[in-house]
Amino acid sequence: MGTERKRMDLDFDVVELGEANHPREGEQAPDFVHPLVNVEYWEDVTLSELADDGPVLLVFYPMDGDFPATYIWNELRDRAWDDDYDVTIVGLSISTPYEHKTFIEESGMDYRLFSDPQNSVAEEYGIVNDLDGMAGISEPRPAVFLLREDLLIQYA
Repeated sequence: MGTERKRMDLDFDVVELGEANHPREGEQAPDFVHPLVNVEYWEDVTLSELADDGPVLLVFYPMDGDFPATYIWNELRDRAWDDDYDVTIVGLSISTPYEHKTFIEESGMDYRLFSDPQNSVAEEYGIVNDLDGMAGISEPRPAVFLLREDLLIQYA
């Protein structure tokens, strides 16, 4: 017993991520402008524009179509936080607007997704995950930030 951990045999490698240097609760969230995609179209929108309408839950996730993305969005749909709370839930990943549109259609989700193929927003937020074996390729770490109307972080 004690501190010994039981090892599981998995068909994939589990990557341990170190500590992130992200903005903390009570700090100002970096604003940005990127294409915001829904099932019908996309347009450039600033984060602050969304926050003008009330609190925003900004969800960073890896690229569309992989297991973590599907899991995260299924959990958010099933928990229905946007039904229970006055909050706008939006996602952000390195996927293109075309990939987002397909992901939204195939999963039947009602959420909008920011497209950031260069991963610049994750860099601003200090949550970059460099992909092993792919020089110069990164994606955001899974992360959530609950933002007030003035972009002050309530939860990170």
